[in-house]
This record gives sequence, structure tokens and C-alpha cells, in this order.
Amino acid sequence: MVSWSWRRRSATKSFPVDEDEQYKFQHIEENISAPEFQSVLLLRAIRQPYEATASYAVPVPQLDSEMLVMVKAVGLNPIDWKAPDYNFGIPTLPYVAGREFVGTIIQVSKTHNSRLKEGDLVIVPSTDYRDLRKAAFQEYSIASTFNAIRVPRQISTASASILGVAFVSAALALGICMGVGFEKIEDGPDLLKVVRNINPESLPVDMRQECLEGIGNYEQAKADDFLVIWGGSSTCAHAMKQIARLAGLRIISVVDGAKHGLRLSTHTTARPDLLVDSHDPERAIDIIKTATNNRARFGFDTIGKETAGHLLRALAPPSSNITSLPKDQRNTDRKDSTLPTPPSTPLVVSLESPRAHLVGLTGLPKGDLPEGLALHSVPIKLFHEVPEVGEALSGWCERLLLKGLFVPPDVVGTVDGLTGINEGLDRMRRREISGGRLVAVLR
Repeated sequence: MVSWSWRRRSATKSFPVDEDEQYKFQHIEENISAPEFQSVLLLRAIRQPYEATASYAVPVPQLDSEMLVMVKAVGLNPIDWKAPDYNFGIPTLPYVAGREFVGTIIQVSKTHNSRLKEGDLVIVPSTDYRDLRKAAFQEYSIASTFNAIRVPRQISTASASILGVAFVSAALALGICMGVGFEKIEDGPDLLKVVRNINPESLPVDMRQECLEGIGNYEQAKADDFLVIWGGSSTCAHAMKQIARLAGLRIISVVDGAKHGLRLSTHTTARPDLLVDSHDPERAIDIIKTATNNRARFGFDTIGKETAGHLLRALAPPSSNITSLPKDQRNTDRKDSTLPTPPSTPLVVSLESPRAHLVGLTGLPKGDLPEGLALHSVPIKLFHEVPEVGEALSGWCERLLLKGLFVPPDVVGTVDGLTGINEGLDRMRRREISGGRLVAVLR
């Protein structure tokens, strides 16, 4: 399944923007005070359902940059069921989960210089999963001021609750791992410049090399470069395509054509330049290489190690040695040609030759790496551990939402309150949810 469309286009129609701050963002004037106790969902054991628990203490801000938010809606993510089922990403038990929500600020430090105030409705991508105070599966949650995004009036609460983590992940993958600068897009940040101009000791230790040495200046993605997204139907891919399009990249999306092809080929904001069916990975790799004349240098995988291995082969230079990859990621299904093999010119990769760059959202292929290709993981910690990064992304997201340049994923269903979350996660386990996200509505 293939469809081309090279024309440049904006993500969606821009909304008129009123300069009055009170008009632009959703805000309530009445004072709301938090109770001493609340209801939460607790994970008490691996591979068990979450348990509704009352009389759980409301978390308390500990820093001037922290605020208390009354949760109104929670976006349900795949990790919310995969983490307890497969026992990863759970630092302690009992555990409070939930990675993104929308809520109303009810307490913020008066001494902290912030664009936020009490009564603002905000999106909170809760990427700091080790701090249970910041989790979404509770009635009240803690958020850092530099990790909160005000909600414009044209965005519904449910839609806002499912966009934050996808936006942050996509922006960091593009801005840090691929070196895309956003300065010409609604005064967005140059994330590489941000992290390379601050004290390296301020960067998370395990992210330092990615930030400082992950990509050279001569390798950074620029307008008209190809970006291949394997797993292009996901919510994160939805965000990636919009931001990449604004930056002028040409987008190739590899998806299950039978399941997602028609929707994505006609989708206003998620339509790629080239749509490729993933049913036959070998055929998909051939299409990508042929269509781009072997010039695709940037890839983003949203599924896992196996598909990241396919994407690696699609990005690898023609003369790269890929025989050291795991057997299930090699091209072993084709019969040898009876025609003589023409002589080839060895690929020479110098220090100044731009490499291909593959970013894995959930996993990367094992084995020796083909020459001329670099692997990256999304440096998500930067959002909550480096205030300069968090504030830059949060403010930029607000501006994109205001002008309709970034559109939330589709809400494909809702569940009622915290007690409905287990039901929603079961539907996700059964693969009943696609093309968008479920939302738990609390208020």
C-alpha cells in the first residue's frame, strides 16, 4: 500500500488568537481548597488490577516550583497496563500510576515567578514516574510549574488529557536525537542549544552523552529530509508527524494498512507524505529505500525491538554489513539471484559523513550496529529534570495549541472516574482501542 503526497501543508487551520490572556486560556475564578484525604488507584502487586483506595493523603508541594492540581481527566497510556503485566517501570509497591492528566491549579507558590496561576486549567505530562505525588491515578496531584501547559479555550478537557506525553516525546526525539531546531515555528526552542549551553552537571547522568555527543552539527535534520516512522498509527506518531511537518521534514509512515490505511491517508493532521503497509516488512523496506533513493537518514520506531530492527535496515546505507543483526531481523526469505552480481563501490564513512539516526520509543535492536548508523532512546527525563527544557517545551506547546498548529489525538472513548480505569485498561489489553486514546473523566 503506497500513496505519495509531497506538497507542504500546515498541520491544520489556524485559530484566531485574542491577545487578552484571560480569553486565550481556560481559567476559573472561584477559590478551591484541597481536602486532607483523597481517593487513589493503588497497584499492590504485579499482574493484579489497580485497587480503589479511599482516605489516601493528598500530596503536598515541597518546592516553590511545585503546585497542587485537582485532576479532572486522565489519559490512559499503554504503559498503564504493560508496566504491571510485564513488571517494568514500577519502582515501589504499592504504586500510584498514570502518566498524564488535565486539572485545575488550586495551589501555587506566590513567590515563584511563573506564567501560571491558581484557577488555570493545565495539561500535565507526568513523566517523573518515580515520584508518586505526581501520578495521575488520584484526585489531586503535584506538578512542576515548568511541566504544565495551559489549555486554550478551543481544546476540550478530554482531548487535552491525551496530548502531553506524546508531544513531549516527539519534540525531544526530534529536537535532541535528530537535532531539529524549532526557532522558526512559533518561536520554539533549539533544544540542542539549550542542553549544550547549560552546565553539563545539570543534565541527568544517563542522558548526558545523548545531549552532548548524540548527533553532530553537520548531521542534524533539516527541511526536506526524510523521516520514517514505523508504527505510524500511534498517538506519539500523531504528534511526531505534526511537529516534523512544521519543521519541513518529509514523512514516511509504516502502518498496518488494513487497519489504519484509510484513516491515515485521509486524516487532516496525521496524513504522511508516503504511507507504506507494514504487513510484509521486507517489501516495506524495499519501498522506503527505492522511494527515497536510499536517502532516508532519520527513523522513529514506536512499537519495539523487532520493528526497530526493520527500520534500522531501511535506514542503513546500501553497502553496510547487516549480517551481524539477529537472525529474525535479516533478509533470509529471498532466493539468490542467478544473475551475476555487479561490482560495487565500498562505502567510505568519514568522520564528517552524516550518519543515519534511529530513535526507539520502546526498544532498540540488539547486535552490532551497521556502519554509518546511530541509535537513540528518547531522553524523556530532560522534561522533568531540566527546568530549562521543561519550560521551553511547555510554553511552546501552548503557542502551537493556541494557533491550531498542533491538534490533539482523537478521543475514542471515555470511562467513568478512577473506578472505570481497570475496565479501560482491559479494553486496551484486548486490543480493542486503536486510532486514539481512552480518557477517564473524574469531574
